[in-house]
Amino acid sequence: MGKVTGFLEYDRQEQKYQLAGDRIRHFREFTLPLEERDIKKQAARCMDCGIPFCHGPTGCPVHNQIPDWNELVFSGGWQDALSNLHSTNNFPEFTGRICPAPCEEACTLNLENMPVTIKTIEQAIADKGWQEGWIVPEPATIRTGKKIAVVGSGPAGLAAAQQLARVGHEVHLYEREARAGGLLRYGIPDFKMEKKHIDRRVKQMEAEGVTFHYNVHVGVTVPFATLTAEHDAVLMTGGAEAPRDPGLPDTNLQGVHYAMPYLTQQNKRTGGEDVSKITPILAGGKHVVVIGGGDTASDCVGTAFRQGALSVTQLDIRPMAPEIENKLTVWPYWPTKFRTSSSQAEGAEREFQAATLGLEGRNGRLTGVKCVRVDEKRKPIAGTEFVLQADLCFLAIGFAGSLIEGMIAQSGVAVDKRANVIANERDYRTSVENVFVAGDMRRGQSLVVWAIREGRQAAHAIDKHLMGETILPV
Repeated sequence: MGKVTGFLEYDRQEQKYQLAGDRIRHFREFTLPLEERDIKKQAARCMDCGIPFCHGPTGCPVHNQIPDWNELVFSGGWQDALSNLHSTNNFPEFTGRICPAPCEEACTLNLENMPVTIKTIEQAIADKGWQEGWIVPEPATIRTGKKIAVVGSGPAGLAAAQQLARVGHEVHLYEREARAGGLLRYGIPDFKMEKKHIDRRVKQMEAEGVTFHYNVHVGVTVPFATLTAEHDAVLMTGGAEAPRDPGLPDTNLQGVHYAMPYLTQQNKRTGGEDVSKITPILAGGKHVVVIGGGDTASDCVGTAFRQGALSVTQLDIRPMAPEIENKLTVWPYWPTKFRTSSSQAEGAEREFQAATLGLEGRNGRLTGVKCVRVDEKRKPIAGTEFVLQADLCFLAIGFAGSLIEGMIAQSGVAVDKRANVIANERDYRTSVENVFVAGDMRRGQSLVVWAIREGRQAAHAIDKHLMGETILPV
């Protein structure tokens, strides 16, 4: 390593945020990047740990070669670090912003609760690459004559399309919305990742030969059979979009919404898209309750504050986790521990071990959320019922699987009991010839970094299927 004793000489230093009172006034990113000299010090903290769990299956789904590019950053080899990073990850500026960083939990230094700031360094490498003009189109030098359709332009679809185009295939990417990105664009708020990062990758991919088709809803506006007839292979990367049914009465009250339509509408508004034909969902001047304890719920919290909510309360059915996990029983795996997101830190009230019994309303409008405390088995505790005042309630309890009607139904592919399209992680083939699947549509609701991994692996499988061999990494 560049500085074997770096972890002894330098403390962990994280990016700071704009003050909460300032950042809730806008939808832009609010992290304050570290100076280059500080990034180099953080990279120097990567120790010669023998077995780098950070880039194994426990730490990084795309298997980023983290110790290697940390050493390159420390020694000033930023462009080589970028090349190394791109060898495993098509979009490090995405994951450097929104990945929960299981790599840091798997870091050897996390045994002392001071892991290397891997996510910060990854973002810095990618951002410097764009600033210096090192990231340019990489078009194929030969053409294979094969034509491939990719349905869905989320992280899995984008990664697969880019990989396939770079080995010479004619790639057509079909997107239901007006712009590319999937939930990267329409689900993740701009304050976590501004959409300019997606736009410049789209321009890069267009220069590499990928053809984007927008406002095309495969299975609705275009029959799936049209794609199979006109392409040598079809890759489905439509995500897991069916929301989980909360099983609550009175969800038809005005003011009760699933999380994703709310986030999508605000992201379109922030991006300057026309939302005049959509009934506005706005939190300004309202008391908001968010049901769910995950990232989507947190995004609803941050969005509500930026819209001017009077109060935001988040309900989590789980008990409050310990602040520090037992390393000897968990490390290097992802631990259950108390975490506070930047959105929650902006003023949210958090209720743990709180289940939702129902919704209250008056004249068809939501007025409150009925709750009860639960035990460790999530069973209601008698006498602990309470009601939260609410003008808006967002259901952010995850996804039940893929939407069957439309593309999946028309394709005839086999699905499992969770509505995931059946395919393995070796060849990503569905039960239908020349039809492949990757990302959340195959594995269920998951992380962006897993979607990128699956898109890359599916591209490898498709190229090998069509050509007999492939140079794409597995």
